[in-house]
Amino acid sequence: MRRWKRVQTADGVRFRSVLEPHEGALLHDLATSVLAMLDDREAAAPPDELAELTGIRTGNPAPPADATMSRLLPDFYRPTAAGPGDPDPESVNTALRILHEPEIITAKREAAQRMLGTCPRDGGRLELTTDDAEAWIAAVNDIRLALGAILEIGPDGPARLPSNHPMAGHLDVYQWLTTLQELLVLCLMGKPA
Repeated sequence: MRRWKRVQTADGVRFRSVLEPHEGALLHDLATSVLAMLDDREAAAPPDELAELTGIRTGNPAPPADATMSRLLPDFYRPTAAGPGDPDPESVNTALRILHEPEIITAKREAAQRMLGTCPRDGGRLELTTDDAEAWIAAVNDIRLALGAILEIGPDGPARLPSNHPMAGHLDVYQWLTTLQELLVLCLMGKPA
């Protein structure tokens, strides 16, 4: 991938770059995988009679069972130290999941779909609007979160893997996504990369 270039057009600011064919295909595959995980999570929510009567969507009250979805849909509330009279974190997170998870999944889905709609699957030239660029940043972040969970990347960043490690290629993809996202953020902010 080439660096992003910010240009002023008659229709406003645009962000341009070029993807290699394998990069376009990879982004499509990864975004499609994240969408499938989000769809599975949404489908796993138990039926809610009140939601059926009112049409108000409710989220899955249970936390995600796997590390990847836990990274994409983390707990809302994590107390630093439990004290007397503090709310039960599990009940707070359950209530917040029921209320907010549908809109969070919708936002993640919309970002991934917008990225898929503007990313040439076979590579080639890109030209993104500001809204497209913001969707790309969000979608790439979700892909990185999912891949980071699979690679067990901690808060200090990715660990180095030997070149013959079966996940070494995945770490290379993670680092490429990090660079792609960083360069797009800098370009969106109008800063030189």
